[in-house]
Amino acid sequence: MTLSKRSPWSLSLLLLAVASLAAGCAAARREAYLQEKATQHVYRQPIAEVWPQVRSFLKEKDLPLREAPGAYEISTDWHMVGAPSSLGTNYVRYLVRGKQPTPTMSSVEIFKQNRTEAGQGPVDPKTGERQQIGTDTTNLVRDMEMEWELMQRLAPEDAKALREDAEKSIK
Repeated sequence: MTLSKRSPWSLSLLLLAVASLAAGCAAARREAYLQEKATQHVYRQPIAEVWPQVRSFLKEKDLPLREAPGAYEISTDWHMVGAPSSLGTNYVRYLVRGKQPTPTMSSVEIFKQNRTEAGQGPVDPKTGERQQIGTDTTNLVRDMEMEWELMQRLAPEDAKALREDAEKSIK
């Protein structure tokens, strides 16, 4: 079919699809930008004032917490993500650290570690027993999504300004 024989609806649908794809890509880029900036955020409060809110934020997520005495550090126990499966069961745990670069400012880093316990493997023909596939654990990585969520809660005005900046600069 040549371009001149296509209906105006075909061209409209094509333009709509391209616009939707571009809008989706821009939204994903904005979200990535916000999360990255949240990892660099410095709260304008001492860590002693921020830390109780961090603890509350984690407790609301039903994460089992272990806090290091005398330090601004919380780790969680392994927490199952989703339902167990014969293909494997996924777990996650977090390490949260509070830092105080100056007496009136602080920052919070949230690290995430994933673990997958694989399901049972094939039956060993020699023994007749199922083989265990094993466990795969990743290293700690920054959880930018959770840090952005924390920033929105603890510094809503800063988060709002950052969102406005992202809306203006990423189209």
